[in-house]
This record gives sequence, structure tokens and C-alpha cells, in this order.
Amino acid sequence: MRKMVLSVLVDNTSGALNRIAGLFSRRGYNIDSLTVGETENPNLSRMTIVVHGDEEILEQIFKQINKLVDVREVIELKDDSSVTRELILIKVAVDAASRAQVLAVCDIFRAKIVDVSTDSLIIELTGNQAKLDAFTGLIQGFEVLELVRTGITGLTRGTN
Repeated sequence: MRKMVLSVLVDNTSGALNRIAGLFSRRGYNIDSLTVGETENPNLSRMTIVVHGDEEILEQIFKQINKLVDVREVIELKDDSSVTRELILIKVAVDAASRAQVLAVCDIFRAKIVDVSTDSLIIELTGNQAKLDAFTGLIQGFEVLELVRTGITGLTRGTN
């Protein structure tokens, strides 16, 4: 099983997301992560889709997405030729004793504190999946109240 990250340029029209997601559900494929947003051209949106599968399934997914009417371009974002990032927000319960420890972990990972209350902190961290996984592993030693991840988004390196 291999992870594949696809960058899909689509028409920014109603129903485009539904048609692409429908392709996955009809064929029984799971989407690990999906992010969508408008590009520099308001007529186009970029979807970043992360899927797992064997080579045959991944090839089928790539080909099937390319066939859809709304799709303008499909690129696989490979680790060596692209930049991918993900955002995580974590709300952690803190008291006077644990606040300094949580802040120390945040400093190591260059995380930002985006909300402070007397009994909790909301932490923002951006990076690759390995960095976020390492951070969440360390922060699990504290009481995590809520956690949300955006999913991967990315672009190819250079002017391509």
C-alpha cells in the first residue's frame, strides 16, 4: 500500500466537488484527506486529495479523475518535487503547573498559541504530516480537549 497525493485543478462550479467525491464512493475508494480552495483564477479551484492503495488502484483513481468533465489537470505531488503542508488546531487543558510545559513543547515545534484562557490553550501548528504527528504524540501527555486537522495541501516545486 502506498500513499498518493493528487493536485487536481477543476472548474470552480457547483457540483464539481460532488462529482469527484462521487467517483470515489461509487468505486468504494476511501479519501484520506481532501482540501479544496479557489486558485489565483476565480474560475478554477484546486483540490488536494490523499489516497492509499496498491499501484493498480492508484493508477485507476488517477485515470478516472482525469476523465471527469470538470477536471482540467491532475498532478501527483511526489515528496521530492513538491511542497505539502497541513494545519492542526489543538485545544489543551492547562493549569498553572502544566502551562509552562505545554509552552515549552510549542516552542520546540514553533507552534503558535492562538487563544489563551485560564484553563486551556488553543495551539496552531503548520507543517508536514511527520511534524504534526510528532507534535500530537508529545502533546498527548496532556489533556487534549479538541483536535482538528485541515488535511494536506500542496504545490509542485519550481515554475511548473
